[in-house]
Amino acid sequence: MGTGQATPDVAVAGAAAPDGATAVVTAEVTARWRTTAASTGPADRAGVERAVRAAYRAAGLAEPADIRWFGSPLAATEAALELRAAGASTVREAVRTLPWEAVRRQAVERTGAAGWPPLWALTGGELGPVTNALADRIRGAVLDRLAPDPVVGDVPPGDAGVARERRTTARLALLDAVRGQHDAPWFAAFEAAGVLGAAPDGAPGAVAGGEGIAALAEVARTTGWWWPYADTVLISERPTALHRDEAGRLDRADGPALEYSDGFALHAWRGMPVPAEFLAGLGTVTVERIRTEENAELRRVLLEHYGYERYLADSGAEPLHRDGTGVLWRIQLPDDEPVVMVEVVNSTAEPDGTFRTYWLRVPPDTRTARAGVAWTFGTTEAEYHPQRET
Repeated sequence: MGTGQATPDVAVAGAAAPDGATAVVTAEVTARWRTTAASTGPADRAGVERAVRAAYRAAGLAEPADIRWFGSPLAATEAALELRAAGASTVREAVRTLPWEAVRRQAVERTGAAGWPPLWALTGGELGPVTNALADRIRGAVLDRLAPDPVVGDVPPGDAGVARERRTTARLALLDAVRGQHDAPWFAAFEAAGVLGAAPDGAPGAVAGGEGIAALAEVARTTGWWWPYADTVLISERPTALHRDEAGRLDRADGPALEYSDGFALHAWRGMPVPAEFLAGLGTVTVERIRTEENAELRRVLLEHYGYERYLADSGAEPLHRDGTGVLWRIQLPDDEPVVMVEVVNSTAEPDGTFRTYWLRVPPDTRTARAGVAWTFGTTEAEYHPQRET
């Protein structure tokens, strides 16, 4: 495996290729990097180590003498803290920041001031929200595990200062990391702009910083976060499992939504962090369990898992209002805003002759069923006059 991948002929601003062809190629590039960002499983360690050494050479640095592998970003960050305590110096700026800035400038120059924003929207703009949110969740979980926030953690008042200092140190160790597969949004943009080639710097048509970026991209294709220091590199494997919902949020009801080989894991329900033991009890949720849950966010999770319709039936809830559009229901929750929903029946019969019932969540101050249905269409009760109910 080499340290770079040949860049396809991508049409950029000012080129002769039609917009349609440009969009197709850009979409293909984005799709490849989307897959990379979400990939799980062991890295090609030999290939990654060759690419890491190439990144050091491209930065004008001696190759690292020691490359260490870890099962997760948590374990790698712990090792980074030990290195920093021993006086190790990060070389992230030379290895990642400088070539990154050089290539980004050239990407904008190649596409033009008017061409870069739409290209970014189709590449980094597509991948960034989901990928960056995942990376932020990992970073936050590592930080909380290594150095709990003294504001929200169980830290004695006298130890708050020490806890804050420990958290700052852990945050700095995380800033030393290169995000590997989670830098996919930028690599997609660079490739689509035609600046991710592996031609040697200084060669005809080469991109300044191109060798370094090509090596970084090669690392990102098969591994997770990594920490470049003067003589040592720390590399985290990718997750072994990743579960997300249709919106790209971490989501799993029967186990970790994100899991690494060494046991580090994140549990979440529709994007919301939840304790592992909380998920273990979802299968036995009762109305009383929902009512007595003190944490409002966890109560919402319980309610969603139990099902609004089922809860309404089992809790003995009564309708607030009924009219020709449907029935308005309210679920009162302790120390939280009420859940208000409109029960509507589809006027079009299913193939078996039945009529499907839908539950539409509406604002808590809704007073009539018609007002709730109107809100779902972005209008007011007075203005809602459908020609035909569907």
